[in-house]
Amino acid sequence: MSSSSATPVPGNAGWGVSGNSREAWLKRNFPTVEDLRRRAQRRVPSLGYDTVAGGTGSDLAVLRNAAALDAIQIVPRYGVDRDEISTEVTLFGRSYAAPVGIAPMGLQGVMWPGAERHLARAAQQARIPYTAGTVSGVALEELAALAPDVVWFQLYRLAANDHAVGIDLVRRAKDAGVHVLVLTLDTPSRAKRPRELRNGLVLPFRPSLRTMLQVTMCPGWLWALATQGRPGFPTLARYAGQNASKRDIAGFAQREVRGGFTWQEVARYRDLWKGPLVVKGVMHPADAEIAVSLGVDGVQVSNHGGRQFEAAPAAIDVVPAVAAAVGRRATVLFDGGVRSGLDLMRARAAGADAALAGRTFLYGVAALGDGGADYVTQLLIEELRVAMRQAGAHALPDIASLVVRHPGAMQDWPAPPALARAESGR
Repeated sequence: MSSSSATPVPGNAGWGVSGNSREAWLKRNFPTVEDLRRRAQRRVPSLGYDTVAGGTGSDLAVLRNAAALDAIQIVPRYGVDRDEISTEVTLFGRSYAAPVGIAPMGLQGVMWPGAERHLARAAQQARIPYTAGTVSGVALEELAALAPDVVWFQLYRLAANDHAVGIDLVRRAKDAGVHVLVLTLDTPSRAKRPRELRNGLVLPFRPSLRTMLQVTMCPGWLWALATQGRPGFPTLARYAGQNASKRDIAGFAQREVRGGFTWQEVARYRDLWKGPLVVKGVMHPADAEIAVSLGVDGVQVSNHGGRQFEAAPAAIDVVPAVAAAVGRRATVLFDGGVRSGLDLMRARAAGADAALAGRTFLYGVAALGDGGADYVTQLLIEELRVAMRQAGAHALPDIASLVVRHPGAMQDWPAPPALARAESGR
């Protein structure tokens, strides 16, 4: 969807709620991401839905992410021309249609088999970033071919044999045309996720009788499984041994993908990767300072979607401090609870250059199948354009001049610990 397309006002005139086209049907029945989420929950076995929707512990961090975004208020300005709205944004030297991208996610195929292909195609079509993951259910090279102009790659820490696998994955990312490399910091250990435990999600996966019965009640999901194949970890297949089965590959992933990158390792990968480098999982301005000192190009503020540490603050609440710490020395990305175009505006108002979303896009795929990710992208950009028009912002930089109330924004940060500075590696 081009960012130059107009969205008529007032009321619902721009949302295409009349007519008999598929687009009109979608907008009548799924005007919000929440509508898509509810339909996805009905179409997906609980194993798949809970794996994506759930977090660690009692899901408190997941709920905190959403509540903190909802609490942000933006004071609109009036008396200005609101006809021309631009959502264009430049990230790491490339122009994108809107300040939103698809976040890296593991086990997408459990939610909807082949989801990664839908997401990559939609991102390429919409001209927004798509982040392929180390544990994606589709190989890195295939995803890069589907989204050649917008593909990023998120790397988990694989430290065995002096990072032999991680270094080879960096080589493969370069050869595949990946533009941005994202190093994951926020997985220092495996988190306890009760929803996954209740559903018996372990690696290698052994479906229970209960799960198999649920699958028979989800014909759309079952058809996707039949056409797309059983989820696995094909990007890691070549490292699991010759003629490795999917079970062998899953076992390899469970053994070798562990821990978040240390600052010394970030420095090493900075030297190795010559393109734009992002560190994902920054929640403290002192860590942002360290990242910038090591020469990274971007910091992704994220609490891993509430899936790692339940006591972590909402990601949006630390964005202002992180943005202030790095200034214009690095791009600030936000990842944590985006469900609407208004949330994209809130992220910009808090200090982020762009936001990434994961669950939101997967809900679209699971709810609608083919075309679901395209619809979510269209929905978010339309909502962002309407929010900007309502607030009086012609372009994304104008959002910074609006009056914002952010009650949860964390303040009074202590000075960076000397130990953290000493361990930065440089």
